[in-house]
Amino acid sequence: MNAPAIRYDALSDVDLAARAARRDVSAIKTITTRNNQRLFRAAWSVLRSHTDAEEAVQEAYLKAFTSLSGYSGKSTLSTWLTRIVVNTALDYKRAAERRRAALHEQDVSIIEDQRAIHAANVGASQTPETQLARSELAEAIKNAVARLPDQYRSVFVLRDIEGMSVRETAQVASLKEATVKSRLYRARHILREDLTVEIGGIIANAVTFAGADCEAMTQRVLADLSLPQIGD
Repeated sequence: MNAPAIRYDALSDVDLAARAARRDVSAIKTITTRNNQRLFRAAWSVLRSHTDAEEAVQEAYLKAFTSLSGYSGKSTLSTWLTRIVVNTALDYKRAAERRRAALHEQDVSIIEDQRAIHAANVGASQTPETQLARSELAEAIKNAVARLPDQYRSVFVLRDIEGMSVRETAQVASLKEATVKSRLYRARHILREDLTVEIGGIIANAVTFAGADCEAMTQRVLADLSLPQIGD
């Protein structure tokens, strides 16, 4: 008798992580597909660049999948991954700031500025999921979120766009829960002053990472781990 098919979507986080640690391709695909959107948005909230955020997420996945033995199940797998992504994005940001400082000393900072502008606008897919992000309204909202001070922007994205709880956001950002609440309040206040339209659902569509972007990320992670591509 054949063994019943495994329902990966019904596995606990601990079981799913254990299978992924054994390089179970289906488990890895389940994890990436389930978390790509949230992790991309978390990285974007730090880096404000589509290209840099993708790179940070890919690197964070590689870190996570090579250290799954460190996942104990004390927090959700999604929260654990988000914290790794945020830390990776912060490392990217600090490295970029060091590069800009060095270029500035050489009076060639304009080169880095142009590179950043180009990177932020390269690689946007043409899938239906990203059409709204190209509309004038969605772009205005995305820009308003990007203009938020760093400490407010990350909390806003994790709480209001990704729907993470105050506790989860505090774990990811290494903050006190009271600080999360106060920063979210301040972020909303700033946005209300900056915008005259409703936020929330529209913003979720503006900062998107789905469809072809999501599938491509999964394939790159599998390649990084030297595992067969989905469909091979």
